[in-house]
Amino acid sequence: MPSMASAPSAPPAASADPGPSAPAVSGRTTAHVADLIVFGGTGDLSMRKLLPALYHSDRDGRLAPETRIIAMSRGGLTDTDFRGKVEAEVRPGLHAGDAEGWDRFLRRLHHVSVDVGGPDHAGWSALTHLLAGRENTARIFYLASPPMTFGPFCRGAHEAGLVTPLSRVVLEKPLGRDLAGARRINDEVGAIFQEHQIFRIDHYLGKETVQNLLVLRFANAFLEPIWNSLWIDHVQITAAESVGTPGRRGYYDHAGALRDMVQNHLLQLLCLVAMEPPSRNDRESIRDEKVKILQSLRPISGTEADRFTVRGQYVAGESRGQAVPGYLDEPDQTAPTDASRRVETFTAIRAEVKNWRWAGVPFYLRTGKRMPYRRSEIVVQFKDVPHSIFPGGGPNRLVLRLQPSEGIHLHIMAKEPGAGEVVPRPVPLSLSFADTFRTRVPEAYERLLMDVLSGNPTLFMRRDEVEAAWSWIDPIIATWESSAALPETYPAGTSGPAAAHELLGRSGRAWHEEDLP
Repeated sequence: MPSMASAPSAPPAASADPGPSAPAVSGRTTAHVADLIVFGGTGDLSMRKLLPALYHSDRDGRLAPETRIIAMSRGGLTDTDFRGKVEAEVRPGLHAGDAEGWDRFLRRLHHVSVDVGGPDHAGWSALTHLLAGRENTARIFYLASPPMTFGPFCRGAHEAGLVTPLSRVVLEKPLGRDLAGARRINDEVGAIFQEHQIFRIDHYLGKETVQNLLVLRFANAFLEPIWNSLWIDHVQITAAESVGTPGRRGYYDHAGALRDMVQNHLLQLLCLVAMEPPSRNDRESIRDEKVKILQSLRPISGTEADRFTVRGQYVAGESRGQAVPGYLDEPDQTAPTDASRRVETFTAIRAEVKNWRWAGVPFYLRTGKRMPYRRSEIVVQFKDVPHSIFPGGGPNRLVLRLQPSEGIHLHIMAKEPGAGEVVPRPVPLSLSFADTFRTRVPEAYERLLMDVLSGNPTLFMRRDEVEAAWSWIDPIIATWESSAALPETYPAGTSGPAAAHELLGRSGRAWHEEDLP
């Protein structure tokens, strides 16, 4: 059994992607063999997202019998303690009626206590002992922890002799607070793991609607001729949340909506809408095209930030019929600071992609807390017909709803039934994934975790992609931080500050607020 004293002095060498360990295949279902080590395995992300996703994957036959799930934390739990915690906190939300399947899932679970930053290496030794003899099994290190722990964890795993050519590491967002921080983390992790072993996760890319966007664009001939500035007026990308930040102000003061949502989620969606058709559907071609879009974004800094960006912060208001406090009055262990008063809980941006396909087409990005609804969607607004012979008509639009109910809605003009005058009315041609395919729509983490286990990085961010996104975001942050102005306030339960509506209103446009089935 390797020990700290016998740990290798350099990262494992491998000049090419060695590929995943051989999966077990049963019919059309691939059952992956791996040791999945979750650092922060007793935390909120693990309990709410990762473990439920792994349970569903196990129930669907996608985990081989040998696959184990090992939680790492400082909790001092035994395997029995951890399984009891999962039984109490995870199972009630799963409606897991299959007792045999649930017991099988529990048997996969293990717990190792380790303090990554502490002097005691006993936890690493315990993990080394647990993994001994399985060097030819893929080791997936999932870092469900703050980004400042990524580098120390990777160094600790390497010094303990646990990193093999078959190992992979999954990094949760946000990757740093700016370009310099992202580069530092990438350097630290990259000193231990090669780029093909690093999976920077953005759960939005695992949503069915996002993946269907690629199929919709590149598998249907009718869309490509009109997917450009000749036919599209503008694009809106919205990620709205009805909840606030109770108990999270300490984190949110240093993140804000721009870092927390725009730098990763919204820019990723923009890339998928705007990217050119890749030469093939493989692990690098799609990511190459996404990087080109990020590099084509028109820079926003200085006075342009005042014209093309909006930042807001919610104050007391009403949400779903109940009075709710403002951001500064949300219950938290720490009192508000100057950073609290300056942080944005809402942002809207008018972006432009400077290339031939999208010249002159604005992309409006919007995200906020305490809005009237929980909704994530992409709206592609087409131009109106050159000459309408029917009064009261309007332009077509394509709405891709990511949440709460995933689906695709194409709004076309149709005649309202009845005798007399022709009255045109917009009617949605709707595709609901749950209704159409009559199957459970998997959560985003299910798809992404299986991609990690199979070694497929297509839906994960490459280093140059992350750094290109920060290169565009950093000047906006610098302009905001150098300004004495505070974010514009908006009452909780409303759709953002007035300036966000003026951002579109100056060109005669408006945010898409229509509810959909």
